[in-house]
Amino acid sequence: MRGVVPWVAAFLVVVSDRITKSMILAKIEPGSWIEVMPGLALTHINNRGIAFSLFSGGGPLTRMVLHLVIFTSVVIIAAMVVRHGHHSRLGGLAFGLILGGAVGNLIDRVLYGAVIDFIHVFAKIGGRVWSWPDFNIADASITVGAVLLIANEFRIHRSQEDNAPDSD
Repeated sequence: MRGVVPWVAAFLVVVSDRITKSMILAKIEPGSWIEVMPGLALTHINNRGIAFSLFSGGGPLTRMVLHLVIFTSVVIIAAMVVRHGHHSRLGGLAFGLILGGAVGNLIDRVLYGAVIDFIHVFAKIGGRVWSWPDFNIADASITVGAVLLIANEFRIHRSQEDNAPDSD
């Protein structure tokens, strides 16, 4: 059963990512935003770069290299799921979230030439607005998956220390 967890998680991330991005594309014009509540808005940003819009100003060659690197990363992550995804449920879930997020954003790049970002978190402090870079469900899944993967490694390491023979 553990071997199924990463694939189900990846599938659910891709489906939820596609649904939410489709809704944003249908309802919000690029560059505009709708405040949902203080500190949270829905927006529509076409991010041609990678994390935090790095390399977004690059030309066609830069985008082609990014697509190749991201596709290669997806293949490597899928291989890691096959190899390690069944070792623990937490690890499998982590790999699945990362894989699903990477696939979700890769689909955007292939379809639109950019990733659709739509979650805008901000704070108004002293008359100034402080914003976190816009992101999407795929980005959030990659981040949560990475945190869970680190937590899983700490858990495994602690378990190994607890089971190690005393050296006294």
